[in-house]
Amino acid sequence: MSSLQGGHHRTAPQQDLRARHVHVEHVMGTVVSIDLRNCARKEAVSATRSVVRWLHEVDALFSTYRPDSAISRIVRGELTPGHASAEVAWVLERCEELRRDTDGYFDAWATGSLDPSALVKGWSVQRAADALEARDLTDFCLTAGGDVVSRGSRQDGLPWRIGIQHPGDRRALAGVVHAGSLAVATSGTYERGRHIVDPHTRSHPTGLLSVTVCGPDLGTADAYATAAFAMGRKAADWTLTLDGYEAMTVLDDERVLLTPGFPLADRAEESP
Repeated sequence: MSSLQGGHHRTAPQQDLRARHVHVEHVMGTVVSIDLRNCARKEAVSATRSVVRWLHEVDALFSTYRPDSAISRIVRGELTPGHASAEVAWVLERCEELRRDTDGYFDAWATGSLDPSALVKGWSVQRAADALEARDLTDFCLTAGGDVVSRGSRQDGLPWRIGIQHPGDRRALAGVVHAGSLAVATSGTYERGRHIVDPHTRSHPTGLLSVTVCGPDLGTADAYATAAFAMGRKAADWTLTLDGYEAMTVLDDERVLLTPGFPLADRAEESP
């Protein structure tokens, strides 16, 4: 048994109780990353489990690939929206609102069968972010495919750096957004191929490579990005009319068009 009297002793380094916690989950047909900063480990683990559980619940309700999901049952006529869960009813009502707001370019029935995925991913991640805020977590970033919600800062007051995937080069970025509290959604062909259809013609739109929309709510940004991409080259003018949301449109000739308030970082600002 050693004595603390005489001789030399070292104090064990104090454990950093408020550090970074990152979790990656495969759910909803994509990869979701949960990045928590300035958070006690116990709270971070608990919050992460809650987010993961919620996203799997969403997948079970809304997946178009699972025969037992509520959406699949509605498509088969086994369940009516009026008898579905509150979450399903809300999403379908919001889809209809967005269809009207986008002149029909956002349409959960665009492919001829019910598929609200273009809202569900963004909506569910936004709900997860709201739940984290309700737990008094202030600095985090949630990423699901091309959709991102950030809050607070990544470290020492520095903004989050959100990369926008280059639509023609998987190894490159089309740009970087500096964000505090922001939602960013991108629609294009790089994530799921040519999956977006113009509901008016039932054909794949042309003239665009990608559309990125940012604003306060990820579900709405996701739907607007989908609608804009479905419009083809008309998207650039339409995004100028959005209230509270900004957009970056990449045309098929690789020209990049920005709405006046789009928060694209200058090259000189893109260093870590």
